[in-house]
Amino acid sequence: MNAQRNSHSPGLRAWLGLLVVLGPVLLVAMDGSVLFLAMPKISEALSPTAGQALWILDVYGFAVGSLLIAFGNIGDRYGRLKLLMTGTAVFGAASAGAAFAPGPELLIAFRALMGVAGATLLPSALAVLSELFTDPHRRARAIGIFAATFAAGFAIGPVVGGQLLSSFWWGSVFLINLPVVVLFLVLAPALLREVRAARTGRIDVLSVLLSAAGILLTVYAIKCAAAEGLTATPVATGITGIVTLGWFARRQLRLEHPLIDFSLFRDRVFTIAVITGLLPLAAWSATAYLGGVYLQSVLGLTVLDSALVALPGAVVLTVTCIVTPVLVARTGTRAALVTCHFLIAAGLLLLLATSVSSGIGWYVASTVVAGLGYGISFSVVADTAVAAVPAERAGSAAAIAETSNEIGNALGIALLGSLAALIFRLQGPGVAGTLNETLEVPGLTAAVIHDANSAFVTGLHIAAVIAGILHAALGAFALRPTSAARPPKHFLRTGR
Repeated sequence: MNAQRNSHSPGLRAWLGLLVVLGPVLLVAMDGSVLFLAMPKISEALSPTAGQALWILDVYGFAVGSLLIAFGNIGDRYGRLKLLMTGTAVFGAASAGAAFAPGPELLIAFRALMGVAGATLLPSALAVLSELFTDPHRRARAIGIFAATFAAGFAIGPVVGGQLLSSFWWGSVFLINLPVVVLFLVLAPALLREVRAARTGRIDVLSVLLSAAGILLTVYAIKCAAAEGLTATPVATGITGIVTLGWFARRQLRLEHPLIDFSLFRDRVFTIAVITGLLPLAAWSATAYLGGVYLQSVLGLTVLDSALVALPGAVVLTVTCIVTPVLVARTGTRAALVTCHFLIAAGLLLLLATSVSSGIGWYVASTVVAGLGYGISFSVVADTAVAAVPAERAGSAAAIAETSNEIGNALGIALLGSLAALIFRLQGPGVAGTLNETLEVPGLTAAVIHDANSAFVTGLHIAAVIAGILHAALGAFALRPTSAARPPKHFLRTGR
């Protein structure tokens, strides 16, 4: 009995390996949000257009999200540690390039390269954890720590960015990555072993291209429509993107070794879990970005004060991620999914109490309440995805979960952020396309400034309401009883 227990007990090397793996995971997540408070400084230094500013923010997320599944399969076939080492090295080099980019075009290019490198890290890192921790209970705990680190990266990104910008220039938000990269490259070969899945078949290059092109074309169309209206260009681009994604989906159903195994989505609880990976990140990224602009440009807080205001929500989110696996082991995944969506909806609706003249307390309350829901969602999605498949498919399954997170992060800014920009363009004073550009125009009257701030707050409220309604609807859907056939055990309980 004791021998059996000890055979499943991870040693010191496994826990040290977990710590080493968490370094790149933290960086990849943090770089998805570190620019939320840094954009005013970057705009001041590089003078990007409104469109370039949005691409600086979210080209990283789209690059990660569109390639995660492909790199999950590559890691399964050709070696997860090798992919981790290569991706981390490229991520560090791209971070250095971004820090010293002389203009917005090169910054966008280096951010895209960081996203490509980041896509190599997440699925392989989560798959390596499954190899380090073979006992289901301990693996659930390790995945909970992984999810907490991933969530903490998103949550503390704006805080770290604000702290750095209070003392250094804007490029410091990228240079902070380099010490972690070097440490990983030194320690990983000693603590982690190469793992390959016993799988055959080639990576379908056409599927990779179709998924990436479909996502980028569709999002580009949404951004153009928000900025310029429904002209011929965004309509044609959007249709092309949707058709491309449809082609990708049909191709996966015919391939012997698809990039996405759509059969996993036949279970309703699993489908809700994956949507839970997308929608909360969309809501969080949009409200965090818009909230950063609100705190600095509308209420007039410094970047450091804005970072401190965001800190309580970040702490709650991180702690919730850590404790969620223990709670889910007793209550079940479905109860966690229902709870997280209603908590996020309630937190988002608290933003309606913010106004042009005040709202710091309501903003903190919103991030704390929603942070409870975000923490539950991030933890549940990761463990559900990995537990749903055999060990040899761990990288691919992890890629589905992380893809939903990264696409959600980028779509939040692209969809809800573009919606808020559209509201500002329709209701604002018409001086410029964004609030920051408007406030930089010299000689504005107090009435024009108030109208601009009011239009921005209206856009923030509408984005929060739409995201809140979607979460409430998904929570209600998760409440519906499942079919007579019981779902698989891993969907009911986690870690036991």
